[in-house]
Amino acid sequence: MKQPVQNPLGYEKISRLLIKFAIPSVTGMVINALYNIIDQVFIGRGVGYLGNAATNVAFPIVILSTALALLLGLGGASKESMELGARKQEEAEQTVGTAVVLLLSAGVLLSLLGQILFEPMLHAFGATKEVLPYARIYVRIILCGIPFSLFNIGFSSLIRADGSPTYAMISIVTGSVLNIGLDALFMYEFQWGIMGVALATAFSQFVSFCISAAYLRRMKQVRITRKTLRFRFPYMRTICALGFAPFINQISMTIVQIALNNSLTFYGAQSVYGTNVPLACAGLISKVNTIMMGFIIGLAQANQPICGFNYGARQYDRVRQSYRYTIMAATAFSCAAFLAFQLLPRQIIGLFGQGSEQYFQFSIRYFRIYLMMTCINSFQPVSSNFFTAIGKAKKGALLALTRQIVFLLPLILILPLFWGIDGILFAGPVADFAAAALSVLLVWRQMRRFPREQMDAPPPEGTSRISDQQ
Repeated sequence: MKQPVQNPLGYEKISRLLIKFAIPSVTGMVINALYNIIDQVFIGRGVGYLGNAATNVAFPIVILSTALALLLGLGGASKESMELGARKQEEAEQTVGTAVVLLLSAGVLLSLLGQILFEPMLHAFGATKEVLPYARIYVRIILCGIPFSLFNIGFSSLIRADGSPTYAMISIVTGSVLNIGLDALFMYEFQWGIMGVALATAFSQFVSFCISAAYLRRMKQVRITRKTLRFRFPYMRTICALGFAPFINQISMTIVQIALNNSLTFYGAQSVYGTNVPLACAGLISKVNTIMMGFIIGLAQANQPICGFNYGARQYDRVRQSYRYTIMAATAFSCAAFLAFQLLPRQIIGLFGQGSEQYFQFSIRYFRIYLMMTCINSFQPVSSNFFTAIGKAKKGALLALTRQIVFLLPLILILPLFWGIDGILFAGPVADFAAAALSVLLVWRQMRRFPREQMDAPPPEGTSRISDQQ
């Protein structure tokens, strides 16, 4: 059994730890979001807005892949961090081994199912007659890269939990930079159009996968062998319980994206904008919003190993301090993004190529109304990840469900009945406000419970420490 070095998560200054973990985590998430946007720029200028609409059709399958990656990767990382904090070395190693096998299996299975259900899936995701030819080309290739992308996203959480956030960043940034270069080469030099963009994405995901997989032999806190790489059902159950909150958040995004796509085309047909303009605009603006969310999720992921380890070590003051610093930084960036979305919407959308005046009018309205509550959007993802990190899976899942399923989905379906396509736009800020308010309430109650938990007897051996404590 490998003897771990003393873990700085338990004693180093919280602000220094958060900076150490946040810089590579945020950089990786933001660059990953940026390369998705650059894809849209290349497609918008080289193919047109129908090509951008095709990538929006593919967005649900990408979100589903990310959901499975977070379910297994972040769930495994949360359990690993707490086991290391509780000095349970063997359990931590078996957790990582189980998570790795699950990540590999899930990626292959999702890719195969996507290929089998290909045509029904495109229609279900909102592809119109004009968009369908582009979507067929783009999605078919993207499905081939899903196993590599899923593993890389999931295993990055385990790399950060092992104390190597910079390595996790390198795997993501390398693929992103390569993707941008290949986009230009395949689209403009080889004249491959939307097929070239998809091939660039899939190949870049494969390169990132290779970099991440190489870390299996370099892990510092645990040792991975053939013996640890197997399915262990008790560990699988705990990993999935702890990863359920980020998983259900992504699944909720998939469901909402499908409902949003179909609602935009339905109510768009009844408006001056038509069917394709709202679909294309919503896809572009969702990608722009991922830059802000990438920053916030990067901070939340940086906070995860710090909170998880110190909760396992019963150092609750450090847990509280880490959450406070994270939410302050995330909220500051959310406010900056809010100003950009409100003041510069036309300039932002203009980066993605030309369109009709109606195209720009709808984009500006979408920015200013749908993203009206951007300034408080940090509370729900940071708080949900916080509960996952400290093993309170049910509370994390509750927060993950609130914004998308409990609030946003019903509003998308109900408000347009009264206000048409404008009802879809106003559904966003109402859901954001409600989700943020609930997040503040649950975190405040949890912080008040820490002194009582500190007085409790140490938990028994096994996995009871990571069960949800109500």
